[in-house]
Order: sequence, then structure tokens, then C-alpha cells
Amino acid sequence: MRHLLLLVLLLGAPALAQSDVASYPSRSIRIIVPQSPGASTDFTARLVAQRLSEAFKQPVVVDNRPGAGTIIGTEMVVRAAPDGYTLMVVASGITVNPSIYSKIPYDTARDLAPITQLTQFANLLAAHPSFPAKSLQAFLTLARAKPGSISYASAGIGSGTHMSMALLQSMTGVQVLHVPYKGGGPAVMATIAGEVPLNIGTTAGVLPQVRSGKLRALAVTTGKRSLAAPDVPTFAEAGVAGYDHGPWNGLFAPAKTLPALIAKVQAEVERAWSLPETRKTLAGNGLDPVASKPEAFVRLVHTELALWSKVVKAAGIKAE
Repeated sequence: MRHLLLLVLLLGAPALAQSDVASYPSRSIRIIVPQSPGASTDFTARLVAQRLSEAFKQPVVVDNRPGAGTIIGTEMVVRAAPDGYTLMVVASGITVNPSIYSKIPYDTARDLAPITQLTQFANLLAAHPSFPAKSLQAFLTLARAKPGSISYASAGIGSGTHMSMALLQSMTGVQVLHVPYKGGGPAVMATIAGEVPLNIGTTAGVLPQVRSGKLRALAVTTGKRSLAAPDVPTFAEAGVAGYDHGPWNGLFAPAKTLPALIAKVQAEVERAWSLPETRKTLAGNGLDPVASKPEAFVRLVHTELALWSKVVKAAGIKAE
């Protein structure tokens, strides 16, 4: 009798799983954002929540849990039940953390299930109007002539903006002084005030200051020109061949979440991201829609984990 019961349970498990996927979601979903409200990741998460709520006819709630460079909120997701009711939207800095923190309470590659890359955006290198270099090449020439004497502001150690400049340094050999701030906003304000001559920030955060004349754009980090700043050259166009760094926001679930459930969520995001109004909303905030398949997003995460491990090691970057 005991063996018969076990057999019934084993045979019934796939059917039960398929039933769960078919009825998903039957209650509210929580999207954890391990970053503060107000930035591009939070904006993206709230747009995802709105679109999934419309599609699934269930509440989708955004829960901001910032701290320790996204580690606190991410650990909450890792420890959640893999049932699709706890998801996470996080920035690409999640692939940097394993390299800059000596100890993390989870394995990024093993303990999370990538669902879809949501967006990609460019970082923008900009200068105070008084800075003598008026192009990326002029800046690099000046930096080579005076190693370590030119400083730049970023959103913080290990941020996507910091990594953009770390990658530039590793590819060109220039030495510049990193001045981390607690977020992109303070970094931009410090550059406008003349505390530092250069700023590397998101297009959404920096471009308004460029358009107002408070900062001067030098180049964007992505391989293609940003839709938000089509008149600004890329790093590659400006002379750094092969440079291509596009920070992103992505949607994750806890590991062991059913592949069919992951595919269901991804399909709804892809559908929503194809809508003209969604694409217009994203573009208006300097974000390019992606909605990649789970397999492609897995490859991206693994590729960037390996890339930043090399860049961080070469630069000697450590979290404070």
C-alpha cells in the first residue's frame, strides 16, 4: 500500500505542476526591487507590475528592499518559495556583486532563475562645461598625459556606471580617479557644482543636464547610439574599438521555479513590451525594451559574471 501511494504521488506530480501553471496566478504577486524607489530599476519594475496585473487579473505589488548593493533584497527572493508569487526586478549590478563582495549569502548563477532581460540603456559620460576636453579622445589624451589626476563621479562602487569606466580603463590603460556617490542623482549634482570634472551616469539621469547646458556629453557606452541621445557618439565610434557596455534591468524568480511558469511570465512581458504605448513609455525614460527569452537571459547573466570578475580583479575594486 505504501509503495502504491508513492507511485500515485509520483505519477500525479507532473499533472499537479501543469495544473499549477495553468491556474497561475491565483493570488497576488510580489515583485521585490532590491534598490531604492525612484531610479530606472524601480520605474521598470512598476511598469512590469502594471502590465502583468492587467494580463493576469491579479494584484502585482512592488516591494522595495534596498541595502548592501542589492544583496538584502536578492537574498529574500532566493529564500522565497519557487512558486512564481515572488519575483525580482534588479539592475545588471547583480552580476558585479560576486566579484566585489568577499561573501554573499547566495550563488547568483545557481540560486536565481532568469526570466527575461527587460531593458537595456546607455550610460553617458559627461563633463562640466569648464573641462578642457570636448570629446572622448581628447579626454583619453589628457588622462594619459596626467595619470590619476582626473576624477569622475559615479553612482557608487560596483554600480553600472562605475563598471562602465572600469571597463574603459581596462581597455585603454588610462588611470582616472573614481569618486563614488550614494546614487546617480548626487553624482550628477556634484559634477554640476564642479566638485568633479566628469560624470558617468544613465542617459535618463544625465541627459536633462546636458540639454540644459549644465553638462557636456562626450559619449555613450552602448555599441549602438542611444535612442534617447542619437546625436551623442558611442565609445566605439569615438575611438575605443570593441567597447560595448549596456547596463540592463532584468526579471528573476527563485531557482527551481518551473520552466513552464517562467515561460508563461516571459510571454506576458514580451507581449506587453511589444505594445506601442509601453515602448513609448520606456523610450521616454531612456530605456530600450528587450523582453529576451529565458535562455538568452541566462547566457547574458553568465557572460557578465565572467566579464566583471576579470575587470574587477584587474582594477582591484572592493566594496566598502
